[in-house]
Amino acid sequence: MTAFPHKTLWLSIFILVLMYCSPAPPGIIVLCAGDSITAADYPRFLQRRLNQEGILAKVLNYGRSGHTSGEYLAFLYRNTITLSEEHADFILIQLGTNDVREDQDNTSAAQFSANMKDIIKIFKKFKTRSGKTPQCLIAMIPPIPENSAFPFTEHSQQRVHIEINPAIRKVAIEEGLVLVDNYSPFLDRPVLLPEIHPSRKGYRRLAQNWFDSLKPLIK
Repeated sequence: MTAFPHKTLWLSIFILVLMYCSPAPPGIIVLCAGDSITAADYPRFLQRRLNQEGILAKVLNYGRSGHTSGEYLAFLYRNTITLSEEHADFILIQLGTNDVREDQDNTSAAQFSANMKDIIKIFKKFKTRSGKTPQCLIAMIPPIPENSAFPFTEHSQQRVHIEINPAIRKVAIEEGLVLVDNYSPFLDRPVLLPEIHPSRKGYRRLAQNWFDSLKPLIK
C-alpha cells in the first residue's frame, strides 16, 4: 500500500526531468519591440526574409504606435507576463523616434537612456523555450527627414544624431547588446524615408538590415 505514493513521486520527478532536459522545438522566435516604425511593416518583411533563407521562424510584432521609450516601458510593465510567455529567442528593440518630438512626448537624453536600460532589464529576465536568456539586439533610429511636420522639427533632426543614437550606442556597449545601424541606410538613400515612416521599399530595407545582423546569431 505504501508503494503507490512512492511510484507517483518518481513519476513526477521523471516528468519534470523530461520538461527541463528535452531540447527546445526547432526554429526561432523573434520578438520585435518598438514604436510605429516597428508596428507598421518591417516584422512582416523580416518573416518573409527568414523564410526565404529556409530559417524556420516565428516573428512577433509588439510595436506600439506613438510610443516613446517611457510609454513602451509602461506597456512592458503592464504586459510582462504576456510577452515573457512568448519565449522569444531574439528580441529586436528600436525606440527613440517619438522621444525627439517637440511636444509633451519630448524626452531628455538622460531619461531616454534610463528608460532603455529598464526595458532591457525586463527583457533579460525572459526565458527561451530551453530556459536561456534571449539575445537582445538594439537599433539606432532612422533620421528625421527634412521638412517633417510638427511635432518633429529641425531640433528633432539634430537630436537623433547628437543625442539619441549616441545614447543607444552607449547602452548597447554597457548592456552587451548587438548594435544595429538603422540610421545610415536611410541617410544614404533618403528616398526610402520620405517622411517619419519609411516607404514600402524602406521597410524592406529595414527588414534586410535586421536580418543581416540576426543571421550570424542563429545557430
